[in-house]
Amino acid sequence: MDIRIDPLTGPAIAALLQEHLDDMALHSPPESVHALDLERLRRPGITFWTAWEDGALLGCAALRALDAEHAELKSMRTARAHLRRGVAAALLRHVMEEARRRGFRRLSLETGSPAAFLPARALYTRFGFVLCGPFGNYGPDPYSVFMTRAL
Repeated sequence: MDIRIDPLTGPAIAALLQEHLDDMALHSPPESVHALDLERLRRPGITFWTAWEDGALLGCAALRALDAEHAELKSMRTARAHLRRGVAAALLRHVMEEARRRGFRRLSLETGSPAAFLPARALYTRFGFVLCGPFGNYGPDPYSVFMTRAL
């Protein structure tokens, strides 16, 4: 698996991110969908990675700096054809290592509270994330679960 910084310009990543946004909309009302589109992922302070194997896009993840010590995991997604193959775990390891390398001391995330997000929450728990309150610009939201971990 090759994990690399992605310029967010190819059709494969555009399609995967649209799939991500569409799935979020299935499980949460519009005001509770916090996933970023292509344009917002291109903003300064965000690094975006994709995972590839034999020319196939496996998944993606992003890291957004909140301040000098705190970063947020964004846009974690595994392509449907590659679920249950360790893609998300590899991407999460990669982002956590990069966050440490950049000097962040805390990594937080927002994910959904509906049952469809149980596999994601289980992954984050396996990697040491614990429940926390809203952070950054988030507010309380019954469709959101906030998690964090020290690096």
